[in-house]
Amino acid sequence: MHCTADDGPAGRAGLSERPNLRRPDGDDDPQSVRVMEGRRVLNLPAYIPYYLVAVNNAQSAVASADYLRRFGIGVTEWRVLSTLAALPPSPAARLCEIVALDKAAVSRALSRLDADGQVQARPGERDPRRRLWSLTDSGWDLHEQMLDAALAREAWLTEGIAPADLDACRRALRQMLQNVRKPNHTE
Repeated sequence: MHCTADDGPAGRAGLSERPNLRRPDGDDDPQSVRVMEGRRVLNLPAYIPYYLVAVNNAQSAVASADYLRRFGIGVTEWRVLSTLAALPPSPAARLCEIVALDKAAVSRALSRLDADGQVQARPGERDPRRRLWSLTDSGWDLHEQMLDAALAREAWLTEGIAPADLDACRRALRQMLQNVRKPNHTE
């Protein structure tokens, strides 16, 4: 399947093609595994990790292209910028934990934002080798511009979902996040 980005309403981008995950027989089996030709296979319409990955990858790719075009930075830099706005000052390790990115990605984002004058670092109080990052005035200006775009993207993403369902979704996603931060229990 070939997917492309196109400009949707109000300049928001979307995917022009989406996979049809409905089974030909119309069955909406809630089980994550089904039997097909005598073999167990994932039942993608019921498999929650599929949707988490698909939604994240699709919206991140579209958001990154939009943010690069409009603001000159990608979604990774936006995640770092918005986290520093909400939790200043922060060491790089905390940013990695909060935005769930590896050290290299956060380091590249901080380097780019620093070179552009959007962030600044100061030595930590207890350990001067540990740098604490925060936004500069220019970083705050960029954050303010991008915040409206991010909120519009959230509204677009959640369009048609009842408030009670969004609340249930947030609770479920928070629990999933707690679960993935626990030690991995595989059997």
